[in-house]
Amino acid sequence: MPVDRLRAARNKTVGTKQTRKAVASGVAKVVFLAEDADERVLQDLLRTCHERSIEVVQVESMAELGRACGIEVGAASAAVIEDS
Repeated sequence: MPVDRLRAARNKTVGTKQTRKAVASGVAKVVFLAEDADERVLQDLLRTCHERSIEVVQVESMAELGRACGIEVGAASAAVIEDS
């Protein structure tokens, strides 16, 4: 399952604002995006990931991504900063 890496990560970001900062600063190793998130919210983040050659993994839903991050609400995006 693609989100297993996110679940096991020692350090991660949750949410588009934090994930965007991690990508911009060059510390994000892989970014996870929810397929059902608003495209306008993720558009800039996706473009930046492609420009910086950061792997992007699509997750079926915001609810699934939120659960993988250990939160009870949905998340549009998340990133692995440091693997376990």
